[in-house]
Amino acid sequence: MYVDQVHPKCSTTPLKATVPFTMDFFLSSRWPVPRHCTEVSRNVNMESLQSGYLFPEISMRESEHIRKHPDARLIRLGIGDTTQPIPDIITSAMAEHAFALSTVKGYKGYGAEQGNMALRTAIADKFYKDMGIEGDEIFISDGAQSDISRLQMLLGSNVTVAVQDPSFPAYIDTSVIVGQAGKFLKETGKYRNIVYMNCRPENNFFPDLSTTSRTDIIFFCSPNNPTGHAATWQQLKKLVEFAKANGSIIVYDSAYAAYITDPSPRSIYEIPGAREVAIEISSFSKFAGFTGVRLGWTVVPEELRYSNGYPVIKDFNRIVCTCFNGASNIVQAGGLACLSPDGFQALRTVIDYYKENAKIIVDAFQSLGLKVNGGKNAPYVWVQFPGSSSWDVFAEILEKTHILTIPGSGFGPGGNEHIRVSAFGHREYISEACRRLKNFL
Repeated sequence: MYVDQVHPKCSTTPLKATVPFTMDFFLSSRWPVPRHCTEVSRNVNMESLQSGYLFPEISMRESEHIRKHPDARLIRLGIGDTTQPIPDIITSAMAEHAFALSTVKGYKGYGAEQGNMALRTAIADKFYKDMGIEGDEIFISDGAQSDISRLQMLLGSNVTVAVQDPSFPAYIDTSVIVGQAGKFLKETGKYRNIVYMNCRPENNFFPDLSTTSRTDIIFFCSPNNPTGHAATWQQLKKLVEFAKANGSIIVYDSAYAAYITDPSPRSIYEIPGAREVAIEISSFSKFAGFTGVRLGWTVVPEELRYSNGYPVIKDFNRIVCTCFNGASNIVQAGGLACLSPDGFQALRTVIDYYKENAKIIVDAFQSLGLKVNGGKNAPYVWVQFPGSSSWDVFAEILEKTHILTIPGSGFGPGGNEHIRVSAFGHREYISEACRRLKNFL
């Protein structure tokens, strides 16, 4: 029996053998034995996805560990979920808007699919001042990850794609789902049609563009998730020039820009010419603690054009209007409060708290003689264990210290020998985790 075979009772659909599983797989799994199957074929692109999405896989292993060690005090430094409360100046604004919906005067229904213009303008003023970005080039969304999928829908299956290696897994998984990735090659752990740009400590986490193949789309995240590296102005200048020379579009993920404390650019649009080659996605999740509230934005400049001269912004506007009814007006009220002087200052205090956590983690691993990157301009610490499988390191740390991290290879082949440690946590847990790690390592 095979996992994508049809159960014998579904005799109208032919069997297809790939990965072997016994009937015990069906009987012991959460999927019941089917009594009826349709004649609709599974999307072949979904069949090409490898294993499960990284973060649900980590959650599953966490649950297994808790079942095995019910009395252990698990410390979660894995999935990058914020833990500090949202400042009340922001939640009060959301609550006030929510209560107003109970009044005739305050009730509002559908808003603009592109978002509240006041919020769009506030984002332009706060994050893109003197970069030429206007409010009507900003599209409010329910988060950067959702916008990655909308952009993939916009770009379609016929484009070629490059990603940093390692990188946030959503770039690759969405490329697979829309049909850009091609066949998965087990011997390399890569998809045939995706260009993997090696970004490791030895090349200062920036690819050698002189040997990088030309692609239509370049996904680039800075500060990078998982490595924590913030690209320098000179590095991004090279990237923009490379995209211009090759007629490519950069999809630039700046979700962690608020954590930058050195002169590294916070936006791709700080680089001359970027408006002609780049889309930028960003989020309130990690700088405002909106991981569960959901609010983000995407910038599509008017100058960005397809090969036939048609403005990309017009097509993205159509995608948004077709697939999205706009972000919650309650959440957008919170977004406006985040960008007020008092709201933004309150958020800076929370960000500084996480950055101090990161420093504590970096110091702990460095004291053990390990090579550590990140933690300066991002809430992630990237720790190298030379010669070791990242999944083995992840499993051993979890088993022996009851600390949840993320194996680096979950972010691509270039992440092997590393783990990612999140600084999102309460200080007492961060300190306790460092004590356990020192005792173990």
